Amino acid sequence: MKQATLPLNLTLKKTRKQVFLEQMEQVVPWADLIALLAPYYPEGKNGRPPFPLMTMLRTHFMQQWFALSDPAMEEAFFDTPLYREFAQLEEFARMPDESTILRYRHCLEEHRLADQILITVNDILTAKGLFLKAGTVVDATLIAAPTSTKNKDRARDPEMHSSKRGNQWYFGMKAHIGADAESGLVHTVRGTSGRVSDIAEGNTLLHGNETVAFRDAGYQGIENRTDPTPDVTWHVAMCLGKRKALNNDNEADAMIDKAEKLKAGIRAKVEHPFRVIKRQFGFVKVRYRGLKKNTAQCVTLFALSNLWMVRGKLMEAQG
Repeated sequence: MKQATLPLNLTLKKTRKQVFLEQMEQVVPWADLIALLAPYYPEGKNGRPPFPLMTMLRTHFMQQWFALSDPAMEEAFFDTPLYREFAQLEEFARMPDESTILRYRHCLEEHRLADQILITVNDILTAKGLFLKAGTVVDATLIAAPTSTKNKDRARDPEMHSSKRGNQWYFGMKAHIGADAESGLVHTVRGTSGRVSDIAEGNTLLHGNETVAFRDAGYQGIENRTDPTPDVTWHVAMCLGKRKALNNDNEADAMIDKAEKLKAGIRAKVEHPFRVIKRQFGFVKVRYRGLKKNTAQCVTLFALSNLWMVRGKLMEAQG
């Protein structure tokens, strides 16, 4: 008869989630963010003592990274020791429940701290030479919202609307962003309903220090709007029909086509943050009702996507 052996696992391989959190531990400017948020965090003079601000901030960021709702985050603390370790929770200590997580998020929303988090992150990246701010690329993406009316109000979210792309209708909101033309890092975020046109938010996505801005053909005529920015030169893509009509055998048309390819290469950088929040962080559908809450989440996601996109350079600088 074979002797029974203990099922020991001696592998030292790290999971992708563990590697991800180790990288975020290094690149997130925790001290600066704690200094920013501390004046708004309740002291908890009455009732149960509050959790440390660092724990709540780490919990909030894990919700964004892994697309976890408040109840799902509470359950994840019981299921995943890695989450407890990252949140700096002791093994047998009490853990934040969904109500505690909800109140912390409401605190951030009440004081518009998501915008301040994005500014703080970008100031640090600018100081490290990763943000040039000479040019801006603007774009927008649709974020789907639930279409079901099986809720308390028996209606869809009144702040979300339908929009048409090609022959397909979409219901939800739009996240408009302005990104650095060199690095693709996001500096400005606007949230609107889905029916707001891209061009309506074009000039609001500039930070004011750039000299050039790039956009696709959906922004044709932006320089003629009532809110122009005279110090900025817009490079808007040629309409598809006109570009197809170009004759590359003609020298002038060939030069125009080459210029369009150069502009397309710069505009492509604005797609990188969208890929990160949708594919890396799993943000493909809004979680809350109303634009205010969902826009605050978008701003936080883009702040974290900036850190994710330059994590290699930040870790290299730290040695």
